[in-house]
Amino acid sequence: MSACFAKEDALEAHIARSSRRRRAVSVLLRWLTYAAATVTAAVLLFVVGYILVRGVPALTPDLFQWEYTSENVSLLPALASTVIMALLALALAVPVGVGAAIYLVEYARRGSRFVRLVRVTAETLQGIPSIIYGLFGMLFFVTACGWGLSLLSGACTLAIMVLPVIMRTTEEALMAVPDSYREGGFGLGAGRLRTVACCVLPSAVPGILGGVILALGRCVGEVAALLFTAGTVAQIPDFGGQGIFALFDSCRTLAVHMYTLACEGLHVNEAYATSVVLLILVLLLNAAMRVVAQKMEVSKK
Repeated sequence: MSACFAKEDALEAHIARSSRRRRAVSVLLRWLTYAAATVTAAVLLFVVGYILVRGVPALTPDLFQWEYTSENVSLLPALASTVIMALLALALAVPVGVGAAIYLVEYARRGSRFVRLVRVTAETLQGIPSIIYGLFGMLFFVTACGWGLSLLSGACTLAIMVLPVIMRTTEEALMAVPDSYREGGFGLGAGRLRTVACCVLPSAVPGILGGVILALGRCVGEVAALLFTAGTVAQIPDFGGQGIFALFDSCRTLAVHMYTLACEGLHVNEAYATSVVLLILVLLLNAAMRVVAQKMEVSKK
């Protein structure tokens, strides 16, 4: 009997020591998480604060003139070109990316070699440096297609860059939808297309818009690829006078404008001011996309 009591006491002591170790590890991991969050927030606040301190005083009415000159270094043409190029790139990439993701998740045989190959390829494309996309766009769109340094060449290059992001995030959003939604649609007599359109896609919209927001941020902030495809001409594409042929005009985005001013070294303060406008533009676009996602979520409920 004494041997049994000794074993029970040893077991209880071991359990107590294990419990103390788990609590200590839990507390340590909790504080490490708090420290990582604090450092991340501090770095973000420092970067944003530094940009605002340097850039806000340099915001002058001359920076918002309709035409760019070497005296005013206006950012308004670059701002307009940024919005147009980002929207055009998304208009090209979103239908293809969402459609490809729908096929891979809803129509293709799950786990097939083709599906695995496409996913590996998309993940590989996400890791390719943007300068490689720029060289491809210069060789294919600018030279082979004969479009030259233009808005269209830059938008097509950006569309190829963000296509894997949109496709993979849409895939994850579709796979997160429970199979019971699909089974319910089939049980009511709906076909696969109607089930996907009416049952699956509405539930996946927030995730899809999350991928679109990521793609939008990359389009707005890209520099390297656009230097080789869109050029650096500070002008607004003249859609009013040239119509659709304005797509072949060269232009510069806000990121390229900021890079150009910083490299010249003559308008560094204006470059900081451009970074402030770029930051505000990204925040506004992200906020607009999130508002759309929330309204669609509410309407779905």
